[in-house]
Amino acid sequence: MKPVKPSPIISRLNKRLATSLSLFAASTFLIQDTSATVLALDLVEASSFAVLAGEGITAAGPVNSTLIRGDIGSFAVTSITGLENVVFNGANHAGDGVTQSAKLDLGAAYSDAASRTPLVTFPPITDLSGLTLATGVYKDSSSFFLTGTLTLDGGGDPNAVWIFQAGTSLITGVGSRVNLTNGAQAANVFWQVGSSATLGVGSDFVGSILAQESITLNTSATLTGRALTLNGAVTLDNNLVTVPETGSSTLLGASLALLALRSRRRV
Repeated sequence: MKPVKPSPIISRLNKRLATSLSLFAASTFLIQDTSATVLALDLVEASSFAVLAGEGITAAGPVNSTLIRGDIGSFAVTSITGLENVVFNGANHAGDGVTQSAKLDLGAAYSDAASRTPLVTFPPITDLSGLTLATGVYKDSSSFFLTGTLTLDGGGDPNAVWIFQAGTSLITGVGSRVNLTNGAQAANVFWQVGSSATLGVGSDFVGSILAQESITLNTSATLTGRALTLNGAVTLDNNLVTVPETGSSTLLGASLALLALRSRRRV
């Protein structure tokens, strides 16, 4: 019996495409694997902050163009510029004692996230677009990119947790998005970033970003989560940042906030 030759299509796949297909197959398998239990990070006092910086906060854009649902603060550099461009329903703690305590708790949470054992280690510089991932810890020793849509599947468990470990950077493309399905909650998604994070224009991102250095939200990017930096600055421009709540109120609250922001922009 003659051996079966490989499909001509498969034989023409380059290394990058083959790697992408294997990652997609792995992610599909992980959706069915509910045995892994991942504990959420405990942000303690940092949990109330939508924006927490180390070297100040800058808000660009028109007056009242950025809506923040949560607290803000910065320490050790306490400067917050462009506050007239921001509407928020939390407290401005600037560099007070609450902010300083929150920074300590952020440091502990960052260390916790970085120490978790990954369920999957991706090859360097991975684009997560097109993947569907179950609860787990996912690592890239270099950078995570998102140019399209990433789906997080809770498998019917509202306590499912995702922790992403990026060795250096997190970068999302224009109009990219994170989609939550089957009970997945924004409050249970965490991004530990070794240097800096940048959300692209009009991107719709989910999860608390814990960055060693800076976080930049480009024009009209939305974040259902938190922008938390240990040492760098946070830069905003015509954004919506919503501290996620647990349960079904998360998406409802974010939707109402988005409607309110759009209403303000039309005025």
